[in-house]
Amino acid sequence: MDIKELEADGLTKKYQVTVTKEALEEKLDAKIKEMQPQVSLKGFRPGKVPASHIRKMFGQSIMKDVVEEVLNETSQQAINDNKLRPAGQPQIDLRANGEDVTNGKADLEYNMTVESIPEFEAVDPATLKFTRLVTELDDAIVDERLAELAKGQKTYKKKAKTAKAKTGDAVLIDFVGSIDGEEFEGGAMEGHQLVLGSGTFIPGFEDELVGVKAGDEKDVVVTFPDDYQAADLAGKEAVFKTVVHEVQGEKDAVIDDELAKKFGMEDLDALKAAIKEQLEAELDGQSRMKLKRAILDELDGKHDFELPKGMVETEFTNIWNQVKAEKEAGQLDEDDAAKSDEELEADYRKIAERRVRLGLVLAEMGQKENIDISNDELQNALVAEARRYPGQEQQVIEFYQKNPQALAQLRAPIYEEKVVDLITDKATVKEKKVDRDTLFEDDPMI
Repeated sequence: MDIKELEADGLTKKYQVTVTKEALEEKLDAKIKEMQPQVSLKGFRPGKVPASHIRKMFGQSIMKDVVEEVLNETSQQAINDNKLRPAGQPQIDLRANGEDVTNGKADLEYNMTVESIPEFEAVDPATLKFTRLVTELDDAIVDERLAELAKGQKTYKKKAKTAKAKTGDAVLIDFVGSIDGEEFEGGAMEGHQLVLGSGTFIPGFEDELVGVKAGDEKDVVVTFPDDYQAADLAGKEAVFKTVVHEVQGEKDAVIDDELAKKFGMEDLDALKAAIKEQLEAELDGQSRMKLKRAILDELDGKHDFELPKGMVETEFTNIWNQVKAEKEAGQLDEDDAAKSDEELEADYRKIAERRVRLGLVLAEMGQKENIDISNDELQNALVAEARRYPGQEQQVIEFYQKNPQALAQLRAPIYEEKVVDLITDKATVKEKKVDRDTLFEDDPMI
């Protein structure tokens, strides 16, 4: 094998690799010899087919496999011999006609373009200093969260017979629906509690019941939406003969042991303890997020080196596709919506460059400290991802198992968090108490 460097442009290098047709023939002969004992053809005893006959029958097909193996072996050897750290898959450009190569008429010649990860010295985390923002949990926040939970457990009590239903009240009703005088399946119910204003019934139905009182009978006329799930009812006008048994007003929620039991807790104290634990976890998580942001800002500011163009372009493309989708859906924030495409592209390209730079720095720091992801950690992440798709867990797991690149995307955030932990442990970190609003101030995109 002959390797020649053709070009060098920053992190990108181009090599010419040549493997003679004689070397390919040797590998072909070795391949045929290796497979000969397993070959079985009509007219020959198993394992006794002559090598010359195998070559005649299958030589070109076998040579294709040989060429593919040689491409993989020689490109990797070229990378190793030149001590390269590829930033992505090398680009292979075959120079000779593929058919001539597999027919043994030409040498295997190809050009290989490789973009390398830059050489740089990562900052020593022991030299870094950070401030961790922390806040103490206010008992009033616990009470607010408890009140929100209680509000979600609405109950209703019967009003006086003369009371007229208003939005927010519940009515206890019987109804029978018909279209053109014919009752339809699923259009009748007895003793149904309907909260007016909840939007759970056909549009207009609940509005028609505002003002009714116990004992009233009313024909509620509504039109099914055109996109209604039952195609035989979509777009049709229906009459619901409705009898009102009760008008019920919302009952103030009682925060007591019974409420706690609705959430699977033994008593109110246990519920409060669970809420407090959850809120403290939220504060800890936000505090960590703020510290991580400070760490990434510091690392970004302390490193300046050439970035692999391919990695930046890939990262930018991923970001830009998301931005375009958000723009089409009208979901951009006010600042981004006011910018031109050129301004947006410039801003998000800087973000792409920052992410690539930080990714390389974190990888370098983690490598120095021999940080690795265990199989258990990766498996836990895979299970957590699968649980996001109830009923499809097995398909999700199989997808990641069959797609190494997708699995690498699960590995990356775990690795990043472990390096952030490493930096936090080695750096000087002092705490600063702030109020809750300051802790939860929005940060720009990382």
